[in-house]
Amino acid sequence: MKRLIINSDDYGRTPEISRGIREAHLRGVVTSTTCMMNIPTTAEDVAIALKETPALGMGVHLVLTMGNPISAPETVPSITDWNGHFFKYTPLIDHLSNLNMDEVKREWRAQIEAFMQAAGRKPTHLDSHHHSSYFSPELFHGMLELAKEYECAIRFPFTGEISKELEATDKHVPDLIKEFGPRHPDGFVVNFYDEGATREEFLNIINNLPDGTTEIMCHPGYTDDAFAKESVYNKQRDRELEILTHPSIREAIQANGIQLITFAEL
Repeated sequence: MKRLIINSDDYGRTPEISRGIREAHLRGVVTSTTCMMNIPTTAEDVAIALKETPALGMGVHLVLTMGNPISAPETVPSITDWNGHFFKYTPLIDHLSNLNMDEVKREWRAQIEAFMQAAGRKPTHLDSHHHSSYFSPELFHGMLELAKEYECAIRFPFTGEISKELEATDKHVPDLIKEFGPRHPDGFVVNFYDEGATREEFLNIINNLPDGTTEIMCHPGYTDDAFAKESVYNKQRDRELEILTHPSIREAIQANGIQLITFAEL
């Protein structure tokens, strides 16, 4: 049996990106999303999703590399800069050895609790912005503790070729998985992104999907010029939305006998 989760990251990044994700679910093949709860408008976007897209699986996109923490900055000083903002991607990697895991977990727990307050239920799963929860064995351990605490599944990016940022953690994955036993897909597809986000590439993924359960990560959404000034991944989101709602994609999924699911069904 071939089962497929198509998860859109970054729900709540902007209200227009959230609207695009909902449309990718209603008119397309997206089955699941993860919410950035440290953004003030995300709770309202979650409420809209509960009404407009009740079948959309919703998890939490744990954040350490964008915006501000939910926690008071003085309570999580090891994960914030002198302005009280999260570190950006590269500074966080440079700062990994200085992270206080109690502070990381305090902030991630606050993000999960914010989701639960907005949604009235536990998240289906956890993943993270920029894959930051997998940058070190300690961060992954903290994520697994929270997944066990909240009884939810996780994204599992340790299949196939992995990025260099995850190599240190990869060595510890077998022991950590044995210790915590989280629910997770068998495979993870990361290459539907940027220049690889084409209809041909998505159809190639679908037509060669292995048996078992696979997650495809995607980033659809509506963007504007203001968003383009703050994020390098902007108009690519509009293109992803167009691809994910194209009739040929659903036709290929059906032709290959693939069952679309969410993390809740793992």
